[in-house]
Amino acid sequence: MHDSLKELNERHWRFVEERNWQKHQTPKNLVMALTGEVGELNELFQWLTVEESRNVQGEQKEAVAEELADILIYLVRLSDELGIDLVAAAHEKCERNDRKYPKEAFQGNDKRPHEYKNSKK
Repeated sequence: MHDSLKELNERHWRFVEERNWQKHQTPKNLVMALTGEVGELNELFQWLTVEESRNVQGEQKEAVAEELADILIYLVRLSDELGIDLVAAAHEKCERNDRKYPKEAFQGNDKRPHEYKNSKK
């Protein structure tokens, strides 16, 4: 099992080097490629009901997995190109969200994040 973003990035970088594509691995190009892949994922879910979207199976699930993999690869490459530790940044974002949206403010109601008025901004 592969479980390291660093390992994934190194593998993809070897793929890029073997094809002499390094010049195309710019932040701008990676963001554009990432956006395109998110659009392809969006297409797979566009007309599904809520229930259907929770139960993708078979070829549809394989297609979703492929698009998610493309998204992850481009996201990892982009963070590497910009010198951002993606896992650390995600943990920091979770900590900010914990402070911004305290669990006590959401217990006993069904407020969504945009409905919460945080006076501690």
